[in-house]
Amino acid sequence: MKIGYARTSTTEQLAGLEAQVRDLWAAGCEKVFQEQVSGASTDRPQLAAALEHMRQGDVLMVMKPDRLARSTADLLGYVKAIQAKGCRLIVQSMGGQTLDTSNPTSKLMLTMLGAVAEFERDLMKERQAEGIAKAKAEGKYKGRKPTARSQAHEVSKLHEQGMTPTEIAKKLGMGRTSVYRCLSSLTN
Repeated sequence: MKIGYARTSTTEQLAGLEAQVRDLWAAGCEKVFQEQVSGASTDRPQLAAALEHMRQGDVLMVMKPDRLARSTADLLGYVKAIQAKGCRLIVQSMGGQTLDTSNPTSKLMLTMLGAVAEFERDLMKERQAEGIAKAKAEGKYKGRKPTARSQAHEVSKLHEQGMTPTEIAKKLGMGRTSVYRCLSSLTN
């Protein structure tokens, strides 16, 4: 069975998620798991569900290696876990080529691509930190505005209506910790 996994980092990347899902179905996947969560997050329930769903002989298919893992070590860890189940990983869109971890050459290419992607991310973070430092030195950097505190009144109103912090967080699109922080600041 071919099982697809699609991921984008944010909910704003809906078109990217839809394109991955479309391409996975077109590649013959019989089931596709999808989620919108940062690759750096250790909590990716749909990826866990896809891996749990796999049986010996199955194939996990992703469109790009960075949809599966953020570092080379993580990528190789997933490959090892998939192979331990008697399954394969296929990365579909690599410049018209597919990489199938059942052969050593593809596994080598996947490792190199993962290392290059990790290197690019590290360089991007470095450039971002330099830009922020420069902006701070020039007095131009204010940081991001706190989003949860701007909704404190709405949090309080929903809490008074009997909603739980989990329900409030889901309704307002914020973290549960932020809800507790808002409620705490209102009582102090």
